[in-house]
Amino acid sequence: MTSSNDAAPRPIVVDAAGASAADAAAITAGIPSRALMRCAGAAAAAEIAHRFPGLLGDGVVIATGAGNNGGDGWVVAQWLRTAGIATRVVECAPALTTDARAEREAAVGMGVPVATDVCTLDDGHERLVVDALIGTGYRAATELHAPMANAVASLVRRASQGATIISLDVPSGLNASTGDSRGGLRAALTITFGTVKRGHLVARELCGEIVALDIGLGAHVGVAKGAPLADARWFRAMLPRIAADAHKGTRGKVAIVGGSKGMAGATILAARAALHSGAGLVKCVVAPESLPPLQEAVPASLAGAWPPDNDSAHRDIGEWADAVLIGPGLGREHARAIVMRVLGEFRGPVVLDADALNAFAGDADALAPLLRDRPALLTPHPAEFARLAGNGATVEEVLADRFEWPARLAARTGAAVLLKGTPTVVAAQSGESTVVAEGTPILATGGAGDLLGGIAVTLLAQLRDGALAGALAAFAHGRAATSVSAREVRGHTLDDVVRELAGMWTLQPALPRPPVIAELPLVGEAR
Repeated sequence: MTSSNDAAPRPIVVDAAGASAADAAAITAGIPSRALMRCAGAAAAAEIAHRFPGLLGDGVVIATGAGNNGGDGWVVAQWLRTAGIATRVVECAPALTTDARAEREAAVGMGVPVATDVCTLDDGHERLVVDALIGTGYRAATELHAPMANAVASLVRRASQGATIISLDVPSGLNASTGDSRGGLRAALTITFGTVKRGHLVARELCGEIVALDIGLGAHVGVAKGAPLADARWFRAMLPRIAADAHKGTRGKVAIVGGSKGMAGATILAARAALHSGAGLVKCVVAPESLPPLQEAVPASLAGAWPPDNDSAHRDIGEWADAVLIGPGLGREHARAIVMRVLGEFRGPVVLDADALNAFAGDADALAPLLRDRPALLTPHPAEFARLAGNGATVEEVLADRFEWPARLAARTGAAVLLKGTPTVVAAQSGESTVVAEGTPILATGGAGDLLGGIAVTLLAQLRDGALAGALAAFAHGRAATSVSAREVRGHTLDDVVRELAGMWTLQPALPRPPVIAELPLVGEAR
């Protein structure tokens, strides 16, 4: 899922082991570990000063732990002190690593005030509190113990009193791989170094805003074997262009099969999304009862009926469409027969969603011969994924291993797989994955998947690449929801999201702000 016009490096999503491997590779290549620490601390201090100029006047308190995360905090203290900002450190555990001890000595030598009583974290009037207690090495297998448990509890109290918590790498007590947390610390901002961690994307509410900073790992990030994170620059580079001489035929003819009795709304949402995503023609093939509401709600769409004994499938789909979406509002009564009939009549690109996937619950291998030799995309949510995967898979197991499951299912079925969620993971049959962290809880409502399907099938008709179409669709879908409102999710509907889609196709990435390599906003309602 790359191209020649995507030459600049993209942010990479890794687990804790991957992050450690990237650091180790850089150090082995000759970059001193202390130099990485100093780069991290200096960049974090600059980011803090950039984001919170109005709060710096009340000073900054930094809570440090024993490891290199604490060392980063000692470097932050030095840079803030050098900038003339009143800064103190509460040393919640003695520095144990060589680099952390060296940076502690440097900070003390500069006159940074140091306290060793954890209780002093509750003192003072600073409105900025830096959490440098526990980094990516924490596995969250057990509860925190003193003194870290006491320190985290103090930070939680400070936050409840209005202080802004800034966590270095991860909020202390958060597992960087899984997003599991001990201590319940909620940061307003998480500053991470070199890579984005999986745990950040799973535990967005605990991480607050997330900013990843370049600390000089360079090509060594590649050893982490992570997945690229979809961002606005990549999105713009990879979008298919519409030529000046385009017409409705060249922009893509999309068929949507679904809309059983009482479920026309799902097909209506998918059709609207397809039209707002640039489809040249949209044809909805639905149950006879759904034809009147469909044609009234989406007059720009063509329409046909799909009873199992109807002979129009070849005429309405097989000879006509450039890509087909099967599933929105399909229902379960005749779902498998309809899917097999459509896939038999039509050999082009296809997206399967909702009941088109449920029809193959526990029988995912049966999809392989149906999807072979065509671009295809499966778009399950976690429950649909578990049902399709079979072998007793549970939703909890899927969510616990969400970064690996899509590639496994893609290999089994011969189709790209888009596992919806926080975050969304899109895997190609080759195993290559893209992570999409866009979206807000506005999308946590019935019909959001139908919108995604309409976007995806349009892009699939234009690109004929299931994984790329899925990743682009997930980004546009999520960013449109964010554009509706970043934090206020009540009162908005999917119609608001559809209207915002038009602005996604002309989205202009923000100008680079080195050393920032990725920025993710706070999602959910403001507290």
